[in-house]
Amino acid sequence: MIFPLLFLVPALGAVLNGVIGIRWFSRGVSAAVGCGSMAVAFGLSVWSFMRLLALLADARVEDYVLATWIPAIPTVSGRGPGAFGADWAFRLDPLSAVMILIVTGIGLLIHLYSVAYMQEEPPPAYARYFCYLNLFCAFMLVLVLGSNFLVMFVGWEGVGLCSYLLIGFWYEKESAANAGRKAFIVNRIGDWGFLLGIFFVFLVFGTLDFREVAARAADLPVETGSALGSLTLICLLLFVGATGKSAQIPLFVWLPDAMEGPTPVSALIHAATMVTAGVYMVARNAVLFSHAPVVLELVAIVGALTALMAATIALVQSDIKRVLAYSTVSQLGYMFLATGVGAFGAAVFHLMTHAFFKALLFLGSGSVIHAMAGVQDMQRMGGLRKYLPVTFGVMMVGMLAIAGIPPLSGFFSKDEILYRTFLGGSIGGGIAMALWITALATALLTAFYMARLMALTFAGTYRGPAWSFEASPAAAHEAAVHGARHPHDPHAHGQAQRTGHEVTHGAADAITQPTDTPVWRGPHESPRVMTWPLVALAAGAALAGVAGIPPALGGSNAIERFLSPSFAAPQALAATEPAVPGTAGAGHDAAAAHLSTTGELSLMLISVVIAAAGLFAARHVYVSRPGSAAALAGRWPRTHRVLWNKLYVDEIYGATFVRATWASARGFWRFDRGVVDGAVNGSGWLTQVGAWMSHMIDKYVVDGLVNSLAAMAGAGSHVLRRFQTGLVQNYALMMVAGLFVLLTVYLLG
Repeated sequence: MIFPLLFLVPALGAVLNGVIGIRWFSRGVSAAVGCGSMAVAFGLSVWSFMRLLALLADARVEDYVLATWIPAIPTVSGRGPGAFGADWAFRLDPLSAVMILIVTGIGLLIHLYSVAYMQEEPPPAYARYFCYLNLFCAFMLVLVLGSNFLVMFVGWEGVGLCSYLLIGFWYEKESAANAGRKAFIVNRIGDWGFLLGIFFVFLVFGTLDFREVAARAADLPVETGSALGSLTLICLLLFVGATGKSAQIPLFVWLPDAMEGPTPVSALIHAATMVTAGVYMVARNAVLFSHAPVVLELVAIVGALTALMAATIALVQSDIKRVLAYSTVSQLGYMFLATGVGAFGAAVFHLMTHAFFKALLFLGSGSVIHAMAGVQDMQRMGGLRKYLPVTFGVMMVGMLAIAGIPPLSGFFSKDEILYRTFLGGSIGGGIAMALWITALATALLTAFYMARLMALTFAGTYRGPAWSFEASPAAAHEAAVHGARHPHDPHAHGQAQRTGHEVTHGAADAITQPTDTPVWRGPHESPRVMTWPLVALAAGAALAGVAGIPPALGGSNAIERFLSPSFAAPQALAATEPAVPGTAGAGHDAAAAHLSTTGELSLMLISVVIAAAGLFAARHVYVSRPGSAAALAGRWPRTHRVLWNKLYVDEIYGATFVRATWASARGFWRFDRGVVDGAVNGSGWLTQVGAWMSHMIDKYVVDGLVNSLAAMAGAGSHVLRRFQTGLVQNYALMMVAGLFVLLTVYLLG
């Protein structure tokens, strides 16, 4: 039972680099700790996967309780009296086994790539960077291995925190700091829905364990038509959380801005970890979502619209990383489209292949940026094929894979999604056909914008700046505009305003002129520690599709058969499971009965033709007739402007939600200052006035009356004291006088 301790290995690396390394480690030691911990985690993941693979298909589940988190508390749920408790419990099954391989395998390659890419950071920042990377992977392992919603939520929030730290790693740069805050805030909106969904899960099922929830959900009727109830509400809230983490409409706006972080961070967030968390969460709760077909239909529609929208925006972007960012949003839409039509296995399959080719493309773009001294604008590149042959070769593999060209991995996973969308699953025929056409259009646009990226970067003539070691003020300004820290620092990546950064090297490929002034000779290939991870990812992007070859091509769709038990209600807890499209019993083989082999091959041919059409169209526009792109932009300037400004979504959000939030905040501040504070201050003033009046009454009325009586008593005693002389004759005289008065009154009366 090693898998429950998997997350502790990168967590230990994070602690060492974050506590000790940030003060005392050299770059080499920090890199060794960061990469070594990920290598150990990957080795343990492979070992755990092989142990699981050796078991029978219906026995591929291992549970382990590491510790008690929340002791059982008596409570009442929808199932009656019970107890609420939570353990630090972890579960290894086919789904989590595939995910830990992706997280640790892709994560290890990104760590190795970062060793050289971040080399120019000062040692403390270098250690801090690897601390954040390790911590990110540790939380992601908690997320995918957790056997209940609460443990998953810890990992869920942890990767959100680490994304904030990594995106804003260069926190001196205002745009990076803003992007980190934006990612954190937008994800909190989605997390609000996810947390409410968790509350309702316990309220309805009386447990938060995934397998128990699946078993109890399987016993409930499917909520169709007007019979919407608690399951629909739960799934809707969970999907809100998924839209935040996986950047779907309407919460996708944070992901493109995440490009402000270092390029390896972009690869880690976009390819193997955070953005796939939403897809994983929906797939983990496949039985639950399958009993809410209305939500599944919504998931499919949102996924398809997100895929198409992001692909259209990517058509005109010039920042190489931003194109890949919108590509990630689009591919995530594909994954949600697959889950929406009940093809959970196809979604996870595409998640796996996407991890390879998208990490490859991001790291390849980092190699290009490294070669171009920080330039990210593709309009200022061109002709790099002869300077970066390895980077060009591996990125070509990634481009063909994401475009869906056989026999690369992206073809098999994307074709499976298109095929299952065409069948429709539990979605109506008309909607399913519209979704399939939308997915095909997205495939066409994907091939086009990826071929455009390759053409602008590697084809044509070199259009980049030529900076010398002794930079002129104009070159320094050029460096600042394009994100380089310093015009003669070609290894720097993204902080022009940091004038005091550490430069421990000369210019790349520097040569000595007769004046002994070294100059930058131009773009250059990245060092081997950066290119070897690219080659490994290219091999994965090319070969990973073997795991999902469909029966129509002579395969058995092994990965979907392997994953299918994770999408079914456990037989030990539920004797039977209703036949709901998209759950384990409705895998590829079952769905293929609805379409002949010829029909399936025809759909494959259509998808390949669509992808090829996109590639050739981009080649025609950007290679054969390079001026036609500007002509098209001039012919449709409004459309180009809208796409260039990303459909003005950020502006719309700023004018509505952000402005409304600020207005409401100012209104609440005024209410607090004028009403709440006014009431408190008014009460204090009234209290002071009342106290003053009480003081005056006490001083002049109460005390005055008491003092007056005392004065009267004193005056009276002073008068009476006159009669107390102590002489007997005076007393006798007074007695005679008194007797005389009495007799006079008596006689007169």
